[in-house]
Amino acid sequence: MKEILVLYYSRGGSVAALARQVARGIGEVPGMAARLRTVPPVAPQTEQVLPPVPEEGAAYLETRDLDECVGYAIGSPTRFGSMAAPMKFFFDGLGAQWASGTLVGKPACVFTSTATMHGGQESTLLGMQVPLLHHGCVIVGIPYTEQRLSTTRTGGTPYGASHVSGSADDPELSEDEIQLARALGKRLATIAAKLSA
Repeated sequence: MKEILVLYYSRGGSVAALARQVARGIGEVPGMAARLRTVPPVAPQTEQVLPPVPEEGAAYLETRDLDECVGYAIGSPTRFGSMAAPMKFFFDGLGAQWASGTLVGKPACVFTSTATMHGGQESTLLGMQVPLLHHGCVIVGIPYTEQRLSTTRTGGTPYGASHVSGSADDPELSEDEIQLARALGKRLATIAAKLSA
């Protein structure tokens, strides 16, 4: 069984909900499975020490996850039109993987969530693709052959799956958002299966 890393950062649960749907789409492809992981929060230095592993949900990413997986789905909430600091911190720490070519030739997709319809989803998705391109990944999006992409009144873009929460903490996905996230996961897994064969 080949695995695809579904790596995300989520505060209110919206991005985690999208991650689960992307993972379900990955699982629809024979011989493929999703490996859910998250990144720890980042904050100014304080005396408080963060727990070594999350109390619930996905485990924190380990370097071997990048080595062992044949593709990547990366998710972050939008912060002023860009990825959240913990995800940027993750990308900024991949110098060794860049130097060794760990991610080269592997397919990758991105997903995000915003509180408002015009809250920067597309700029966040495009911004998350830039470091993946620097690492030599093959970028996977959602083609317009997915009819829901043309009819959605909530999230969903050709650059990646997305969710419009309407508030900072509403992880309830619309049916369009669910189906587009699954379609993205399935497309990523299909391409990963072919490239890793």
